[in-house]
Amino acid sequence: MRPLRLLAAVTGSPRLLAAAPRTGAAPVRVPPDSLSGAGGTAPAPDRPSSRTRLRAWAELLRVSALFTVPGDALAGAAATGRRPGRGTALAVGASLCLYEAGMALNDWADREEDAVDRPHRPIPSGRVAPGAALAAAGALTAAGLALAARAGRPALAVASGLAATVWAYDLRLKHTRLGPAAMASARALDLLLGATATAGAAPAGPGLAGTHAAPGPAGAHPPSAALPAALALGAHTYAVTAVSRHEVQGGSTVAPLAALAGVAGLGAAALRGRPAHGEPSPAPATGTLLLPAFVAAYLRTAAVPLLHAALNPSPPLTRRAVGGGIRAMIPLQATLAARAGSPLVGLAAMGLVPLARALYRKVSPT
Repeated sequence: MRPLRLLAAVTGSPRLLAAAPRTGAAPVRVPPDSLSGAGGTAPAPDRPSSRTRLRAWAELLRVSALFTVPGDALAGAAATGRRPGRGTALAVGASLCLYEAGMALNDWADREEDAVDRPHRPIPSGRVAPGAALAAAGALTAAGLALAARAGRPALAVASGLAATVWAYDLRLKHTRLGPAAMASARALDLLLGATATAGAAPAGPGLAGTHAAPGPAGAHPPSAALPAALALGAHTYAVTAVSRHEVQGGSTVAPLAALAGVAGLGAAALRGRPAHGEPSPAPATGTLLLPAFVAAYLRTAAVPLLHAALNPSPPLTRRAVGGGIRAMIPLQATLAARAGSPLVGLAAMGLVPLARALYRKVSPT
C-alpha cells in the first residue's frame, strides 16, 4: 500500500482517501457538502418538525380559548327568539376568524415587550416569524369579514365594527385606560353579530330604522333585543381584562376583588325572576332546571380563582384567575341563552366545556 493511502486508512481522512491514487480503480469523489471546515460546508441545522410548528401556532393563537367564541353567536341568536341557523353558523365562523386575528395581532404588537417579560412566547422565542403573525392577522380579518358579508349587510356592519375594535385594542388602546372598555366592546359586538346574522340570514321582513329583519316565528325579536345579554358579556369581559393587566407582575388586590363583585352581581341578576326590559322570558320547564345549573357553573369557574388571586395576588394566581375568567364565558353564554328562553341552546354551548378544558391543560389561554 502506498504511504499516502496507508496514512489515509489510519487517520480515516476523507480528503486523503479522495486524493490517494488507486491502481485500476477510478478516483473516489467526495461530495462537498459532506466536508466541514475551510474546504466544505457544515451540515444544515435541522428544521423544526411540523408538530413543533403547529405547537407554536397553537400557542400564538391561544386555541384553548377558541371554544369560548361560538357561544357568543348562540347567545345572540337565542336573544332574538330564533333557532340557530345558517346566519348563526356564518357568525360563528366570522367570530372565530376575528378572534384569532386578534390573538396573532396581539403577539405581533407585544413582541418587544414579550421579549423581556415572556421570552418563551412564539415570536420572541423565534418559533413564529413576526411577519407571519402579522400576515395571519390580516388574512383572518379578511376571512371573518367575508363570512359576515354572506349573512347580510347588517351583519357585515357589526363585524366591521368588531374588527376595527380588535385592531384598535391591539395596536393602540391595550395599554391605556380604554383597554378594558375596548375589549368589553369587542365581546359585546361579537354577541350582537350572532343576533344580527341570525335575523339577517332569514327571509327578510320589515325591521327597525329602515333595515330589514326576518319576521321569524311567533315571539321573535329584532337584534336589538340582544343588547342586555351583550352588556352582561361585556361587563364580564371588562372585569377579566382589568385583572389581566396585572398577570405579569401581580400585586393587585383591588382588580380581583372588583371582578369578583362583578361576577357575583351577574350571577345574581341572571337568577332574578323577572328579566330585564326587552329580554324574553325563559322557558318555564327546562329553563327552570338548567338556568341555576349554568349560573352555578359560571360562579364556580370564575369566582373561585378570583378569590384566590385577591387573597394572594401573585402572578401565577392572577394568571389562573384570568384563565378562569376566560373559560367562565362558556357557562355565562349558556346562562344568557337559557334566560332568553333557549335552555337547549345553552346546553349545546356547555358541550364545549370539555373541549376547552382539555386544550387548557396543553395550551395556556393567556
